[in-house]
Amino acid sequence: MTEFVPLAERVHAELRAAGATVAVAESLTGGLLAAQLVAVPGASETFRGSVTAYATELKASVLGVDEGLLAVEGPVHPVVARQMADGVRRLLGATYGLATTGVAGPTEQDGRAVGTVHLAFAGPGGTVARSPRLSGDRATIRRKAVAGALELFLDRMATEEIATGTTGVS
Repeated sequence: MTEFVPLAERVHAELRAAGATVAVAESLTGGLLAAQLVAVPGASETFRGSVTAYATELKASVLGVDEGLLAVEGPVHPVVARQMADGVRRLLGATYGLATTGVAGPTEQDGRAVGTVHLAFAGPGGTVARSPRLSGDRATIRRKAVAGALELFLDRMATEEIATGTTGVS
């Protein structure tokens, strides 16, 4: 899966320019996001690690997602994604955290339709989530979620740089 390498290379370039690191928390992408980030030579300079919290209880016990939120909303929710991103950032000591959660299919989960995806970014400036509605088969939804997470990272880095007055690589 080299299709994401240009995005992942840009992520690492931004991180190197900022002297920063990233960690990822994944559910629906099951390690695919981390795999794309480590596919880039030199990734060890900026990639801290990842947590694949596929089971709902791991989102709470490992990443610190609020158990009450999980009980009420389930694991596929934008606030869950935000808490996952913030949790992995803290857990692995990274400057930034990225998270993915959603339903890749083949069937709905907890009343959430296939293609419901939540991506989140956490950094010193706070956390944000995006909730794209993705289509396609299971593999396509997972690939689109990875691309969306990398794009979210690049978009948010530009915002963080504006807020802090730093510049990175475009």
